[in-house]
Amino acid sequence: MARVKRGVIAGRRHKKVLKKAKGYYNARRKVFRVAKQAVIKAGQYAYVGRRLKKRDYRALWIQRINAAARGFGLSYSRFIAGAQA
Repeated sequence: MARVKRGVIAGRRHKKVLKKAKGYYNARRKVFRVAKQAVIKAGQYAYVGRRLKKRDYRALWIQRINAAARGFGLSYSRFIAGAQA
C-alpha cells in the first residue's frame, strides 16, 4: 500500500481549529487535541444559546407588553385576546 503524506492537510485542519480557539486560555488555545474539544463544546453551547436567546427575548417582550398594558388597566392575556379579535 502506498504511503500517504498528509502533513499539509493536517496542518490546515489544525490551523482552522486553533484559529477558532483564539481567545481561550492556556492549552485550550495552544494544544490541538485540547483546542479541538473546546471548539466542539463551544459550538454546542452556541447552538443551544441561539435557541435560548429567542426564548429569553420573547419572555422579555411579554413582560414589557404586560407592564405597558397594565398601565391601561389590562392584563397581558386580555390585551393579546383583544389584539387578535
